[in-house]
Amino acid sequence: MAGICTGRVVAVTGAGRGLGRAHALAFAAEGARVVVNDLGVGLDGSGTSGGPAQAVVDEITARGGQAVAHTRDIATTSGAASLVANALDTFGRLDTLVNNAGFLRDRMLVNLDEDDWDAVMRVHLKGHFLPLKHAAAHWRAEAKAGRTPQARVINTSSGAGLLGSVGQGNYAAAKAGIVGLTLVAAAEMGRYGIQVNAIAPAARTRMTEQTFAATMAAPAGGGFDTMAPENVAPLAVWLGSAASEGVTGRVFEAEAGRITLMEGWRPGPTADKAARWSPAEAGEAVAGLLARADPPLPVYGAH
Repeated sequence: MAGICTGRVVAVTGAGRGLGRAHALAFAAEGARVVVNDLGVGLDGSGTSGGPAQAVVDEITARGGQAVAHTRDIATTSGAASLVANALDTFGRLDTLVNNAGFLRDRMLVNLDEDDWDAVMRVHLKGHFLPLKHAAAHWRAEAKAGRTPQARVINTSSGAGLLGSVGQGNYAAAKAGIVGLTLVAAAEMGRYGIQVNAIAPAARTRMTEQTFAATMAAPAGGGFDTMAPENVAPLAVWLGSAASEGVTGRVFEAEAGRITLMEGWRPGPTADKAARWSPAEAGEAVAGLLARADPPLPVYGAH
């Protein structure tokens, strides 16, 4: 296989199904050798199985590509380290990391258990941090040895993390944290040849096809399947290739045939008294600022 990722080695977490599977297959189609990570857990994170990861490896090899399964927990130090080691041991290098693993435990905040909060934070946020840390440590060592890489990291946020989503406080908070992690990593790691970006995809996966069933349904009469996860993969592949040189610290929404560069927090209207406000004065100032500001975008699921 030849393409824009020929010669590169890509590790994709949560690659047994949905978006991760689409990413893995798309990278392989563009010439990459792929480490397919997946624990094979249920939608709520329960249970494990090596079947999904191996099934994607089999799909890639059947199409003439090269891939290897990795079934350890990347939200642990040893599991994340072994992901990087697997790439190096099997293919001799690592060029791109796609952090994608995650699951849902949706509840309204007043019904959200601490364990459900911790579990979602662990897999989404810690499951991004640890593979990023270990991959970056490898790439930094390469740079210090005079072999500066063209390394790429693609993190997976969500519209829920950018705008909020009713009933998904834990998930939205984790996905917002991933954006913050992306910005810090891009700033810290650029000197070592590492670019870090995030995508906020909208696609049909196990996590969305139930929560947003009507929106995510495939078209009954054929035609363009706007919610197919394969629509998101081309952006991930390009960001994970050497062709994306100079693009870092960015967040992109990807849905159907649309790619949107998201613009985050920027200073808006400002009031400056050049002295301490009284509470009443502060309230008057805020009212003036709100009157001059654009209205906020609606939170997903708000009525």
